[in-house]
Amino acid sequence: MGATAEAADWVSRFADEVIAEAERRAPGKPVVCASGLSPSGPIHLGNLREVMTPHLVADEIRRRGVPCEHLISWDDYDRFRKVPFGVEGVDDSWAEHIGKPLTSVPAPAGSPHASWAAHFKAAMEGALAEMGVTYRGISQTEMYTSGTYREQILFAMRHRGDIDAVLAEFRTKPKQQPKQQKQQQKPVDEAELAAAEGSGAADEDDGLTAGGAYYPYKPYCAVCERDLTTVTAYDDETTELTYTCACGHGETVRLAEYDRGKLVWKVDWPMRWAYEGVVFEPSGVDHHSPGSSWNVGGKLVGIFGWERPIGPMYAFVGISGMAKMSSSKGGVPTPAEALEIMEPMLLRWLYARRRPNQSFKVAFDQEIQRTYDEWDALVRKVGAGTAQPGDVAAYERAAGTAAGPLPATPRPLPYRMLASVTDVTAGDDEQTLRILAEVDPERPLTSLAEVRPRLDKAERWITTQVPADQRTQVRKDADAELLASLGADERELLRLLLAGLDEHWSLDGLTTLLYGVPKLRAGLPADAKPTPELKTEQRAFFALLYRLLVGRDTGPRLPTLLLAVGQERVRELLGG
Repeated sequence: MGATAEAADWVSRFADEVIAEAERRAPGKPVVCASGLSPSGPIHLGNLREVMTPHLVADEIRRRGVPCEHLISWDDYDRFRKVPFGVEGVDDSWAEHIGKPLTSVPAPAGSPHASWAAHFKAAMEGALAEMGVTYRGISQTEMYTSGTYREQILFAMRHRGDIDAVLAEFRTKPKQQPKQQKQQQKPVDEAELAAAEGSGAADEDDGLTAGGAYYPYKPYCAVCERDLTTVTAYDDETTELTYTCACGHGETVRLAEYDRGKLVWKVDWPMRWAYEGVVFEPSGVDHHSPGSSWNVGGKLVGIFGWERPIGPMYAFVGISGMAKMSSSKGGVPTPAEALEIMEPMLLRWLYARRRPNQSFKVAFDQEIQRTYDEWDALVRKVGAGTAQPGDVAAYERAAGTAAGPLPATPRPLPYRMLASVTDVTAGDDEQTLRILAEVDPERPLTSLAEVRPRLDKAERWITTQVPADQRTQVRKDADAELLASLGADERELLRLLLAGLDEHWSLDGLTTLLYGVPKLRAGLPADAKPTPELKTEQRAFFALLYRLLVGRDTGPRLPTLLLAVGQERVRELLGG
């Protein structure tokens, strides 16, 4: 997709800017876009915006034939800050590891992975693969412990006075909320608050010691492995560094050979921008207050011979209706959990259709059905050539990447219909196929493979996100008492419905019949325009059908419900 007027969506505009900026900074070299993720716990849907924003821009650049690389820096050499709440297989005993690198902390009990970082990183890697996100992953543990950054560390230590002078400008500035946070006046739930949190790196100390000396490097203790250390002396000529640790250990090491430590975050980030030649990297609101890492890094990066990347601040990603029974135990769901109930292209679309500074919600409640309806309507408009250019661009970015289209459900029947059918059939494949085969008699479904994976996502949504008391239970026997109490008008409505079942036994046919019955009873043609009185009677008629079929006033869409129950049983329950 070129940068034409027709495709001038937010992704294209950033791609234009990034390509021009990359050519100015490093002519002839591949464009570098970057993300940073800390596997300090479940990597959630708020963190996914950190990946999707540069992914979409990098993918647009690749579509134009310009070499581009998307880096994901796994901040697995960060300190273990706290034991997260509600993680399965983790108890308070993990607190003894606070201060260690994430790669030195044991994985949750029962995990097949070697470390805490590897455990949470693996779940995100699987989700990104399913979503078609291609990238080069960089383990910061590997970079630091292999000595790859050795020259950058020694350089930072030699220039610690210059770095300290920049940091000093910000230390006295009062902390303020970014403008976007100030404008958010509405109450937010726990999930939204958790989604708004960053890695915590924005609040990390900048290397200033209690005595006023400044060192931008923090060793991990050789004995307890934690970063409860204080650098007490450093010699630029010999690179000898002396530190003490809260555990009582102290030693002098040669920094030119010592690889058990890292630059403090506010220095580490701009160092990496320069090392990798990053031109585009977004960041969350936690990095944008005065004195935080983004603003400080913008000045420090010049010391390392680079410029701050183009980097929009991205807004919160909220959650709508995550069931407490799901994983994360009431916290923010992860991309892997979202992909259990929605297809990858739908999840991609949620991030592609909103500018980074626009907040949005990912629906886990009934709203997911409407989200799917919106997506299906967009697909039809794109197919018919009637969609707006920006909507077409968002669709194309969701449906595929520069490498090709994402796998799609061959026959994407409405999500709400699939959810209703799996609800009524309790996931029985034979029953499900019988019902879905009757949806369109002129083109009957012959295999459930045609409606997968969407069918599986809808079934998973029903079983994990819909409370038991909201599930559909079809009555085993007719409600004889209710049937006996019906008046003449209600009996006539049921008679007209039953009389039309044979002729209208399809999804569209039953829809027409159900809305037409009140009109026929009133002596009007089935296609007559409904009056307010007819609408009232229609609602009462539908409520009666729900009570007779499922024992309550509401339920799945009636055409789908009738197909699911089956014509013979419908007749039994409606007294026919």
